[in-house]
Amino acid sequence: MRFIKNFIFGVRAYFKAVKFIIEYRFYWYLIFPALLMLIIYKLGSMVKNHHIEQDAGNMNEIVWYLMYILIEISIAMLLMKFAKYLVVLILSPLISHLSIKTEKILTGNKYPFSMNQVAHDIKRSVRIVTRNFMWEYFFFLIIFIVSFLGWDDPKSSPIFYLTFVIGFFYYGFAFLDYINERRRLDIAQSIIFIRENRGLAIAIGSIYSLLILVPVDLEALFDWSNFLEAPLKMITRFLLHMFLWLCAASAPILAITAATIAMNDLVDLKSNKSSAILDN
Repeated sequence: MRFIKNFIFGVRAYFKAVKFIIEYRFYWYLIFPALLMLIIYKLGSMVKNHHIEQDAGNMNEIVWYLMYILIEISIAMLLMKFAKYLVVLILSPLISHLSIKTEKILTGNKYPFSMNQVAHDIKRSVRIVTRNFMWEYFFFLIIFIVSFLGWDDPKSSPIFYLTFVIGFFYYGFAFLDYINERRRLDIAQSIIFIRENRGLAIAIGSIYSLLILVPVDLEALFDWSNFLEAPLKMITRFLLHMFLWLCAASAPILAITAATIAMNDLVDLKSNKSSAILDN
């Protein structure tokens, strides 16, 4: 019951975040993740997928083939997951700033700027991202191996979808930890708090993940060579993928704003004593 309540709580926070971002003009911050997304998509479009088919004959060939499949899928999974964590990591100073600014508007709490604090936030973000990434990969391997043993196509296994839920949890964890750090919770305490409110973490992480994974075709944004032949089609295609690009760019901005709003509703950040200590 608590899980469902917190999950709905987190989803509602996103609707509040959209209104909040428009009202306080946070949309200007989209420039930074938009540029980062452009770089990521550009690099991704340069990578070509390749598959090697092999007939397994004897036991050695079967073992090597299974190892190859596991390694190939693991690498693909690592790159896909790392991209989402990479966004959080690179944008950590911006995400921290937005969270502080959102909390100040909501509660009046002030946290004076400090380069030492920025460095601390980045260092903690690296530790959290690394921890979450390794745990997510660990659970992925277990689920994949079980699925591989029980189904011809591991991705058709019902339990394989747990990998997405686990990913949602850890993405949400990364955003909620920014607020927990200001509450002066150490990493161990933050882990306990987020486990107790995993429904909220999954809600924050799920919408972030869905937004950042929208398919963007860079050619639709920059290739206008066929404009004279089909202008309406080109313009429609451009507007669609521009919208998808902005959705992906808005993911970290929406996620941290929603996370801060949700945490304020959940624990009343105005009572955060660390703000008063820093403000003196």
